[in-house]
Amino acid sequence: MTSPNMHMRDPILYRIMKVSHHRTGDKWVIYPMYDFAHGQCDFWEGITHSLCTLEFEVHRPLYDWFIDQLKEGDYRPRQMEFARLNLTYTVMSKRKLLELVKEKYVNGWDDPRMPTISGMRRRGYTPASIRNFAERVGVTKVEGISDVTLLEHSVREDLNKTAQRVMGVLDPLKVVITNYPENQTEELEAVNNPEDLSAGTRKVPFTREIYIEREDFMENPPHKFFRLAPGREVRLRYAFFITCNEVVKDDQGNVTALLCTYDPATRGGNAPDGRKVKATIHWVSAVHGLPARVRLYDRLFLIEDLSEEKERDFKEFLNPNSLVVKEGCVVEPSLVDALPLSHLQFERVGYFNVDPDSTPGRLVFNRTVALKDSWTKEKERQ
Repeated sequence: MTSPNMHMRDPILYRIMKVSHHRTGDKWVIYPMYDFAHGQCDFWEGITHSLCTLEFEVHRPLYDWFIDQLKEGDYRPRQMEFARLNLTYTVMSKRKLLELVKEKYVNGWDDPRMPTISGMRRRGYTPASIRNFAERVGVTKVEGISDVTLLEHSVREDLNKTAQRVMGVLDPLKVVITNYPENQTEELEAVNNPEDLSAGTRKVPFTREIYIEREDFMENPPHKFFRLAPGREVRLRYAFFITCNEVVKDDQGNVTALLCTYDPATRGGNAPDGRKVKATIHWVSAVHGLPARVRLYDRLFLIEDLSEEKERDFKEFLNPNSLVVKEGCVVEPSLVDALPLSHLQFERVGYFNVDPDSTPGRLVFNRTVALKDSWTKEKERQ
């Protein structure tokens, strides 16, 4: 009782709880407290080093005291404390994460926005990228917060080397190539991963009607917009040069289709006469493309460091756009047998992961990270 450390003063060793346990039922009523069990379990189980976060530093004298009562000889476990790995735009507190799950702000512990192993796996973060991130931030005895952009950089760096490239259109706009033969299909060769030539190539079907990304077309393009526009020629990835000749609209003036022509001599993406185009866009065959749902995940919170907001409920800062679900997406047919948790790069769009919710007739993809860090650029503009 004379110890200056309150954890040493008549510590609570166990609780008696006459309630049913989710694992042992009614077999036990005595439950050891963490401080009582920690040192003893480490000693009996042959642990050499027990790594804890900084808040357990004041618990270490009690940990050592229990071991002193048990030990015989030179062996003794050692407790070491280090700073928690805090991340910007998220929370790491189990209590707060449980609150998000119970109140259904997220879809369970494996929600891809959660900083849990199951959530990160479902989102598409690879073990190698997480280890690389951990090595970069290191271990410290000083409380701090690591920028999530560094984690995302590590993920991009790893997936750039390993993820198979495919083509997927998230907001389809139909293109009809008027001078291409009807009912004809030809297979074009596409590279699976330019960073790994051993990954080989695949065939993608090309037809008279294709889908392109709606944002890759502008009827009245501003300066430095080099993608498709009326009268402009662009390259279709792995395919041909096409030129937009006519814009089809509905009664409300919305663009519903583009009528284009192609140059058969540019198969593979190069013109024999040496002419150049300033943009290459991705596409998917309207005939062979597979329907898909795409979940676009983003930062869970709107502010970097929630620990600074002590007067307000942390849930007030949840990002309403942390999950955007896009229906009606189209992906290339090579993904028909894609396995759950497969890592992919949708060319020009981002890195994606096949979600376990996928079925043969309805593919579901989770965005792991975008190709570029748009958050940092947005902050710079502000």
